[in-house]
Amino acid sequence: MTATDSPERYALTGRLITPGRDIPRGVVAVEGDRIAFTGDEHEFTFFDESDTFELRQSPEGTIIIPGLIDLHCHGAGGGDFPSGDPESIATAIEYLHRSGTTTFLASLVTAPRADMLAAAAVLAEFAQRGDIAGIHAEGPFLSAARCGAQDPEHLIDPDPEFVDELIDAAAGQLRTMTYAPERPGSDALLEQLVSQGVVPSLGHTDADADTTSASLAVAREELSSAGVDGFTERPTVTHMFNGMAPMHHRAPGAVATCLELAARGKIIVELVADGVHLDPVMVRTMFKLVGAESIALVTDSMAATGLEDGSYRLGPSTVTVANGQARLASDGSLAGGTASMLEVVRSAVAAGVDLQDAVISATRVPASILGLIDEAGRLHQGFVADMLVLDAGLALQQVVRNGKNLL
Repeated sequence: MTATDSPERYALTGRLITPGRDIPRGVVAVEGDRIAFTGDEHEFTFFDESDTFELRQSPEGTIIIPGLIDLHCHGAGGGDFPSGDPESIATAIEYLHRSGTTTFLASLVTAPRADMLAAAAVLAEFAQRGDIAGIHAEGPFLSAARCGAQDPEHLIDPDPEFVDELIDAAAGQLRTMTYAPERPGSDALLEQLVSQGVVPSLGHTDADADTTSASLAVAREELSSAGVDGFTERPTVTHMFNGMAPMHHRAPGAVATCLELAARGKIIVELVADGVHLDPVMVRTMFKLVGAESIALVTDSMAATGLEDGSYRLGPSTVTVANGQARLASDGSLAGGTASMLEVVRSAVAAGVDLQDAVISATRVPASILGLIDEAGRLHQGFVADMLVLDAGLALQQVVRNGKNLL
């Protein structure tokens, strides 16, 4: 390798906040697309004649966190993943990366069978290039009673043939699927998904507590017996509270079961902590009740994210955004989010969640679901060099993805 072919080598300074560590005066050293060192600035001894990193001093108050990871987003910046349009998809990817979401799943919505298969095939190409971490299918095996923005016309019971077609269209890049456990055939669906490396995510359900508990027990058993290295043993819950019946003391429903299992570390619940989908008090309460390690912060973002109020598309549906709230034009149901992952982290912190906990739920926890626990989600030697440089108010200053600054 010649000198001009050598990978870029530099070091950033600031307060490092990463799962398990808070280093007030730290250094992150990057070599190529990997982290070469993280630790206290007094421990950084890589400066000599044969091993020099360019030191880039940050302003006082700078905070450095791992790149954010989103398990649930449908688009951003005017781009829509369910559309299957390559240009629209590329627009969303560029916006998400530049806004600090360095790793994410592209989420489909319930749509005609042919449309879902076509979109999955296009998204698979982006996944194979490393632009996205895979695909999340939100539907079509969901409850009509709790469909939210999902088109009820295309909701169906679990169909093994369609699942096989979707997995084939996704070229092995389907990572998670949302399902309603009360749909006939859901247990067989869980076995089929896990056998193909797909993590089940319970959601958009009107199931009672017993049905929910039984289904999540099956999902955990399937995941624990999968025997795949790096594969999670915890199923997830799609945007907890949203797309579910409210908990009642005589009809606890899915919410009560999910709270109990999350508190016991048996499942991971998604929270759309954007100040719209959940009251800030609920976000703070969830972190206190179940803990950061059982929460994955998500955006449920759609095309309007980062743009002004107006009319947008979410797959086959028209969505009206007013005051940052995205709702179906037809009936006013919430139709995804308009916040970035960094904005969700800031909202969680503003709600009273400790920054360290918010970072855990936006990095290491989702990394574990994607099988990237030894690759991403922490500022750690050997991990991919994905990180955000923030000021003291958590405003974005730099986005580093694969060692390259995107801003």
